[in-house]
Amino acid sequence: MSEVQNVSFGRVSVYFGAKSGKYPDGNQVLVRGADTRVAFDTPLVSNHIGEALTSSELVVMGHVHEDHMAGLHLLPHAPVHVHEADLPAARSWEGFVAAMGLDAQTSASSLAMFQRDFHYAPRPDAVGYADGASWDLGDGKITAFHMPGHTAGHCVLLVEPEGVAFIGDIDLTGFGPYYGDAGSSLTQFRKTLARLPEIPAKVWVTSHHRGVYDDRERFLADLAAFVGKLDARDEKLLGMLAGTPKTLAQLVRERLIYPPGHEGVWVDKAEERTISRHLEELVAAGHVREAEPGLYLAA
Repeated sequence: MSEVQNVSFGRVSVYFGAKSGKYPDGNQVLVRGADTRVAFDTPLVSNHIGEALTSSELVVMGHVHEDHMAGLHLLPHAPVHVHEADLPAARSWEGFVAAMGLDAQTSASSLAMFQRDFHYAPRPDAVGYADGASWDLGDGKITAFHMPGHTAGHCVLLVEPEGVAFIGDIDLTGFGPYYGDAGSSLTQFRKTLARLPEIPAKVWVTSHHRGVYDDRERFLADLAAFVGKLDARDEKLLGMLAGTPKTLAQLVRERLIYPPGHEGVWVDKAEERTISRHLEELVAAGHVREAEPGLYLAA
């Protein structure tokens, strides 16, 4: 087993997935408490770190997606705690499908792919937690901050006294925020991003791409750029609607978040939900109007 690059902050260790945890991989956070060893999510890299993961006595999920469940099969007896809004997605494939908004055809192909590529298996024994939940480690604690938008139950997990915040899929990538699932919310994601700097952290760990921030100024600069993607999408959508009314289906074909021509089993649905959420805000603000039902035009 080749050694996986890692870094530690007191009792908190971060094991970096391939390409700093770029999807389909992720970055694994482990906490070695005096009383309990805890894993935050279990990305693909967790399958390559041996006892560092398998000695975990508890899994606290920041949110539920296939790439965050890829090592749960190695911890069949460890309790799995999930925010109550994501709990159905952790407990069954049917709950997962509903949260992601997969249709029947996409559901079948996705299940086969997830089982093959992510060792996917639901955890019907998963236990729900609420905003503000905490776990006593004997020499410190973990606190959950409900930060929805990406998923309904997405949470930031703060380890104290180290001040390490696992911010999950608020990943600060150049792609920008993702809120294309059935259970996602653009409105809630905006509120989450505004609240994030208030969490009393010294180190911020993302599930993907960026990895670790230990410089607050750099963290805030990248967070501002991440937030700016939302306004950029509004402007792009307004440009797509300038002069020529278009239906939602036409906008989906042009693509708002993915490059034109980009295909995938859930891409069209993700585009449709993302565009719909921006349209709702833009119509409410008076920046877009319906020339006729279902036909949108920049105001």
